[in-house]
Amino acid sequence: MSDTARVMLYSDDRTVREQVRLALGKKLAGRELDIVEIATGPAAITAMDTSSFDLLILDGEAVPYGGMGLAKQLKNEFDACPPVLLLVARVADAWLASWSEADAIATYPLDPVTLPQTAAKLLGAEQAA
Repeated sequence: MSDTARVMLYSDDRTVREQVRLALGKKLAGRELDIVEIATGPAAITAMDTSSFDLLILDGEAVPYGGMGLAKQLKNEFDACPPVLLLVARVADAWLASWSEADAIATYPLDPVTLPQTAAKLLGAEQAA
């Protein structure tokens, strides 16, 4: 087990990426965070092909390549896909997150308390696996 957790943060919106970074901080679940920011769907797929991650945080509101579709694709194409935390606009979108096989959701506006708690739970589950 590594002392560093690699996190893919996918959003086409740099302000969303900044908000997530600020909410997560530098350390989570007792591990330093190495956050890799990605702004396009093709870049996210390439990153999965060439790197390993402990957690994926995907923006369900990203355009034109939405995080829900990306989550579904990654879960289907990568045998050892890490846990996915999906950022969604509404709690009512939880059924879509379920379809996409996301492991958890966080809703906008991003809560600086619950977002890191949810991410830490997913990292803890990844460590236990």
